[in-house]
Amino acid sequence: MKNISTPLSKNVIEDLKAGEEILLSGYLYTARDVAHSRLCKLIKDGKPLPFDIKDQVFYFVGPTPPRPGYVIGSAGPTTSYRMDEYSPILIEHGLSGMIGKGNRSSEVIDAMIKYKAVYFAAIGGAGALIARCIKEATIVCYEDLGPEAIRKILVVDMPLIVAIDCYGNNLYKGR
Repeated sequence: MKNISTPLSKNVIEDLKAGEEILLSGYLYTARDVAHSRLCKLIKDGKPLPFDIKDQVFYFVGPTPPRPGYVIGSAGPTTSYRMDEYSPILIEHGLSGMIGKGNRSSEVIDAMIKYKAVYFAAIGGAGALIARCIKEATIVCYEDLGPEAIRKILVVDMPLIVAIDCYGNNLYKGR
């Protein structure tokens, strides 16, 4: 297993290959489709984003509320195709990595190749296990979205698989 940390530099991304197992540590941002839509609208309107997405990783998750004494509840990945409409513009504006489950559209993969980004698969159905890797969780923006608010989370040794690398190699397609 390869250990990598955020933020993700282009050198790290270029070294990752589809099928590799990694342990990711560092800060991530949680974001699902409504939050993606809001970020893209800001970009379209020429307004600043509420935080810098350059070299950052988005984890597609809407965690459950934490139990007493925990920083977060179950935090399993959501299906990524719901973000496909928005991911290319976010990648163009600096997003370096995404974590979710399921395949991505050709438009997302094309943007990943052009701008050197990576897509990781997290284990679906393992939300409680993944939550153990999350050491901090703070709402950054869009608190009105409840569990889908954008959070900055600190992960330590989050187990992932490189599902689609920056060269277009795709575990879902076997290319």
